[in-house]
Amino acid sequence: MNLELSEQEIIRRNSLAELAKLGIEAYPAEEYAVNATSDEIAKEYRPELGNFDKVCIAGRIMARRIMGAASFFELQDEKGRIQVYLKRDNICPDEDKTMYNVVFKKLLDIGDIVGVKAYAFITQTGELALHATELKVLSKSLRVLPIVKEKDDQVFDAFADPEQRYRRRYVDLIVNPNVREVFVKRAKIINTMRDFFNSKGYLEVDTPVLQSIPGGASARPFITHHNALNIPLYLRIANELYLKRLIVGGFSGVYEFSRNFRNEGMDRSHNPEFTCLEIYVAYKDYRWMMNFTEQLFETIARAVNGSTKVGEIEFRGPYTRLPMLEAIKKYAEIDVAEMDEEQLRETCRQIGIETDPSMGKGKLIDEIFGAKCEEHLIQPTFITDYPVELSPLTKKHRSCPGLTERFELFVNGKEICNAYSELNDPVEQLERFKEQAKLKEKGDDEAMFVDLDFVRALEYGMPPTSGMGVGIDRLTMMLTGAASIQDVLLFPQMRPEKKAARDEIEIFTAAGIPAEWVPVIQKAGYLTLQSLKKISAGKLFNDICSINKKEKLGLKNPTLDTVEQWIA
Repeated sequence: MNLELSEQEIIRRNSLAELAKLGIEAYPAEEYAVNATSDEIAKEYRPELGNFDKVCIAGRIMARRIMGAASFFELQDEKGRIQVYLKRDNICPDEDKTMYNVVFKKLLDIGDIVGVKAYAFITQTGELALHATELKVLSKSLRVLPIVKEKDDQVFDAFADPEQRYRRRYVDLIVNPNVREVFVKRAKIINTMRDFFNSKGYLEVDTPVLQSIPGGASARPFITHHNALNIPLYLRIANELYLKRLIVGGFSGVYEFSRNFRNEGMDRSHNPEFTCLEIYVAYKDYRWMMNFTEQLFETIARAVNGSTKVGEIEFRGPYTRLPMLEAIKKYAEIDVAEMDEEQLRETCRQIGIETDPSMGKGKLIDEIFGAKCEEHLIQPTFITDYPVELSPLTKKHRSCPGLTERFELFVNGKEICNAYSELNDPVEQLERFKEQAKLKEKGDDEAMFVDLDFVRALEYGMPPTSGMGVGIDRLTMMLTGAASIQDVLLFPQMRPEKKAARDEIEIFTAAGIPAEWVPVIQKAGYLTLQSLKKISAGKLFNDICSINKKEKLGLKNPTLDTVEQWIA
């Protein structure tokens, strides 16, 4: 008897063994040829047509009502749920009624996956159901589902703890069907973007995830080691520099949906592994890219939600265009345009923004903007013309010294995309890299690495180009109303799962407790010797004697006096 298992888990394993004795394979290998889904039947069944008369469907048992020789159960497939009516003599037309009397009634459980051959009909209460003619076991579930109960539109016993939902997404998807819709929409967002770019003639490409130099963004990378080459490698923080190499090579427009990795903090809008779309188009500038972005986001909103308006957010263009320094003047009532680094540092101190010596002029301005402006940018807004120090890969502004031709799109107070008129002057690009190197020397571990091969590529000549990056996770949050990035990632990064402290058997036996009783005590929930001091001898006596009887362990029960000695 495995005392690590719950009572229900033991029962289900016993049922699995009983199925084997009956010659029923609980995990069959052969194809089960499904020809219909629950939503197809619900939408298209017409009693007068007699359609869906030979349905083959599969899914999980999610509820059961056993009524003697006939029963109902709810079957859940990818598209929803449908009632199934089982009549003993229909699924067992011969003398042997084992499939109904034993298998369905006694050995199957909620969560088991079954296949059903049936025909659709309307019950006496006017509900759609399937009348089963055959039942087949496809997969026995050995763990109990956290079943969600609903009554009068109220939900009970919901699987709602975020940490458990994110750790066990497979369970979350089973018992919270609305979660699946979030990821259907996520896929639709990506496919809509892909179709939009393809319609313009741009090429989807793949670039390296393992990079010798992590470039294209200001971020701390993950570091690994290549044994055969005996060199350090980095998981990419961005794919920008590789995509621009392809523009040098002659492609007029390239894009990639990339998994990026940044070794930084985690919160409701940051995960160390995330998805980004980057696109680069030759002979364009950031003004053209703003118009292109408005078209793209309007198209995505219509495709995903059927309207350009998502909640209170209107994605139909044109969007407000506001230079960064003007935004600070408007929302923070501070004019930072002529301030030097020390003045900016003093301004930050006065308004309660923490700084450190590694921050240069651009980063100080960005801190002020983030603290005082972002929360006001609810409707789609292009923040434009960033300081040179913040934009080492961006062309200098054609008419505003000290600024660059860059924009970020903010929606509901969050940055959704980032775009430039790309810097294509190799001499200036090398100088910008050197400035980043100085910041790294000052202690800024997010400053960019120097990529001399990228400079070499620019020396061959890159045409005027505009590029844009979109955070797919944040965009999905925006279009689905998700409050946390973990809600739009199927498997978000989590802290290691905490395991309850458990003493070894020897610790219990050293205190005089017989070894055979230690697993029983721990099964009762007292995992450490110390935990016994918090309970009465009477409670421990009752708990372990009950387990001994229920699990049929055959141990001789101790006396109450003996248990008192254990605790003492």
